[in-house]
Amino acid sequence: MYKVLARINKVLLPSFSKQRLDLAKAKKWQLAIIGWKYFITKKALDS
Repeated sequence: MYKVLARINKVLLPSFSKQRLDLAKAKKWQLAIIGWKYFITKKALDS
């Protein structure tokens, strides 16, 4: 299930690393997306 979510995240959600986003200057919604992508990626790699 997490692997499917990880693929959906990759397609739908923006990649902030490609945009060279500074985490210190990131807005709350950007931090929420980063946290969500991290959580799903970690779970997908563990399973």
